Amino acid sequence: MDLSKSWADVVAFLAGAAAVLAPFLWADGTRAAAQPLLLVGGLLLISALWSLLGAGGASSWVTAAFGALLFLSPFAFGFDGDGAAAWTAWIAGGVTVIVGLWTALQTRTGTRAPTHA
Repeated sequence: MDLSKSWADVVAFLAGAAAVLAPFLWADGTRAAAQPLLLVGGLLLISALWSLLGAGGASSWVTAAFGALLFLSPFAFGFDGDGAAAWTAWIAGGVTVIVGLWTALQTRTGTRAPTHA
């Protein structure tokens, strides 16, 4: 098991769980935020869980893309004025983008083909 990938999957799982739980717990007053947070958070949650269970899962690039979608969702769906929902999307999405890109770049630089002289 690649430990750098597994900690990134745990972070992505927690970010997806925060996004999915937000409309029910701390951002329950916003109707515009419920669907994007549930949809993108659910995709992030499922892809991270799939990877944590050892079934392959999404690549780190896909995780970073889900994080970017989550980060941009307050602007795209018009709930950037709602504090709790918007901040949940921005923090969870931003952390997921950073972790996904970090893992993707670490994997990319760590798996270079050996050169034979």
